[in-house]
Amino acid sequence: MLDLKTADFDFDLPPDRIAQQACEPRDHARLLRVTPQGFFDFHVFDLPQLLRAGDLLVINDTRVIPARLFGKRGEVKIELLLHKKTGPSTWLAFARPGKRLKAKDTVVIAPDFEANILEKRPCGEMLIQFSVADEAVIPLLHQYGEPPLPPYIKRAEGAAKADAARYQTIYAARDGAVAAPTAGLHFTPELFKKLESNGIEVVKVTLHVGAGTFLPVKVDRIKDHVMHAEWGEITPECAAKITKAKCEGRRIVCVGTTSLRVLESATDDNGVVHSFSEETSIFIAPGYRFKVADLLLTNFHLPQSTLFMLVSAFMGLETMRQAYAHAIEKGYKFYSYGDACLLEKQ
Repeated sequence: MLDLKTADFDFDLPPDRIAQQACEPRDHARLLRVTPQGFFDFHVFDLPQLLRAGDLLVINDTRVIPARLFGKRGEVKIELLLHKKTGPSTWLAFARPGKRLKAKDTVVIAPDFEANILEKRPCGEMLIQFSVADEAVIPLLHQYGEPPLPPYIKRAEGAAKADAARYQTIYAARDGAVAAPTAGLHFTPELFKKLESNGIEVVKVTLHVGAGTFLPVKVDRIKDHVMHAEWGEITPECAAKITKAKCEGRRIVCVGTTSLRVLESATDDNGVVHSFSEETSIFIAPGYRFKVADLLLTNFHLPQSTLFMLVSAFMGLETMRQAYAHAIEKGYKFYSYGDACLLEKQ
């Protein structure tokens, strides 16, 4: 990792470029193709023509849970944002107002659903234990929780009903994420059919995206930043398919930074992808040597964020600064519900 400052990854973004609603149909979002030779404007539905027969598309099949909960401690209103499961009925969460809570407090979400504060941790985290059996937690989250929309998506009355479906990929299968793998939000059944007919294979991996993805980098030098851990899985069959494709000279196309992070976590220095079922806190920033990913489809990210650092590692910081300036000038929409870019390093 290069010794760069967090401020090196700053840029100005007009507020009206932050998408408040997702594009419909999904694959009609705009797509900026970024190459060392320049920038080219397309739409996501053009993806089958931009990829090659034989390319292997890696997607993240995590499913976002309704991780935002509202309750009371006495008469005080409390908001909980689940961050990561740590054990049976036990989760890490962020709380607002966190200063009003202490260990052994109870937040009543519903008559049959309470959260007991076990301990307060640095960075505003709370270790909580729900009052129900582990297998009952997810159903109760669906009953009482809301989609955990990022704070830059403004909803006066909280997440809308439409967000429950829209802040989710169409191929989501495994409960556990508290933030969407947003590059995957652009895919439709029709787009997958066109990709398949053009000879592009798809494999699924899992990374349960944590709320740490929302947290700002608070250190001056990026090498001092500590990532939150997230749980991921790559099956032996999937690992073998990716390794085989790489050995055959086929390109590995990661859909989203989450797919890329779990894939790079599972790959050794010889480019062999291994089965994986554990946590990863991989931090990818300029100076990182990519082991397996050739292309990256991703949305536009926040300034000074670890995700903007990742794409800068992939394409070069100056290239990404210029690409983002182009996107801002051309009216692309940014962040979770925004448009996408296809990064092609050479």
